[in-house]
Amino acid sequence: MKIRKVEPLHVGQFMFVRITTDDGTVGYGEAGTWGHIEAAGVCIRRFAEYLEGKDAFAIEHHWNVMHRFSYFTGLAENAAISAIDIALWDIKGKALNVPIYELLGGAARTKARIYGHIYENSIEKMLVECQAKMEAGFNAFGHLNPFLDEGNDQVYFKTHIKKMRDAIDNTRRMREVVGDRVDLLIEIHRRLTPAEAIVFARGIEDTHPMFIEDPIRPEGPDGMARVAEKIGIPIATGERFANLYEFQTLMARGGVEYARVDLCLCGGITGAKKVAALAEAHHVQVVPHNPLSPIGLAACLQLDAAIPNFAIQEYATGFEAGIFESRPEHLGSDIVDQVPLPDAGFVDIPTGPGLGMNLLPDAQKIRPPLVKPISMRPHFDGFVVDQ
Repeated sequence: MKIRKVEPLHVGQFMFVRITTDDGTVGYGEAGTWGHIEAAGVCIRRFAEYLEGKDAFAIEHHWNVMHRFSYFTGLAENAAISAIDIALWDIKGKALNVPIYELLGGAARTKARIYGHIYENSIEKMLVECQAKMEAGFNAFGHLNPFLDEGNDQVYFKTHIKKMRDAIDNTRRMREVVGDRVDLLIEIHRRLTPAEAIVFARGIEDTHPMFIEDPIRPEGPDGMARVAEKIGIPIATGERFANLYEFQTLMARGGVEYARVDLCLCGGITGAKKVAALAEAHHVQVVPHNPLSPIGLAACLQLDAAIPNFAIQEYATGFEAGIFESRPEHLGSDIVDQVPLPDAGFVDIPTGPGLGMNLLPDAQKIRPPLVKPISMRPHFDGFVVDQ
């Protein structure tokens, strides 16, 4: 089976690849650099020059060629490799009439626990959404930011004590609403310095969150390890890592307990399987990252089914058109043929061939291309705020 055509598809806020073989089999994958989505599309077109005419089943070989040929790697390149890798696994599963997890050693589980997103700009709205998500059957909430998702048009400043006490109080108010029925996955989105992260995490220890995600910017493994050493809440991080070596560096320093591998950025299913094995050796659990479309979710679920150290799966209920607003349905549900639906906090692993899901033929008409504008929230002193 030969690869006949590789084409990027810019659909709304998403970048997909569609790979067609010489016998007409079609595979889909998704690229995860939503901040630089067009760059990933350019890289997909570049890799098409190599892939077209090659054996569609030689996934590991192609993965290595794309990573190694130029001596250079980066987020756009790795997002393109990830999308292509997912699509090739989709093709192989369809050609053999099995779900991808069967090609990864078979199913270790048939369901995946999920968490829904909560995006709001006030604690009152967050508490209302917590109640709504519980009523919808979720037993874990993520993208749960006690510092709030306020807009980039609002100039920011708080004293240290006000910043800490407001966020600590917000976390406690959420715990009061949900009781012990729900796990809270606290998302800081690299907003704090190491000193602030330590103060905040110690202040919410009595609320027992499942983890605290990206308390500081994740580029510095030593800084993250320093925070991890001084707090009693497990750290989740890794969504911006583009290769397994970044995970290895952080795991070796004890800076992560929940690896947030992004299949659409860190090498697709091939790359994520390597990260999962590395995590298993370090007694680290895997929480796949996916603020993307159901195609990205489907790839994650195939991995979730096949690894022993899976913990919980991100299920994107928000971020429509890049706006931090909570919604009931999975992001991008209108451009695929089916989406696994929550039931008692879990979804069934798709059992159809390949990903078990396909992009609709008119997806680009349903969602015209959309590019995230470049902007950051201003600080009162004239600098910018990470959030």
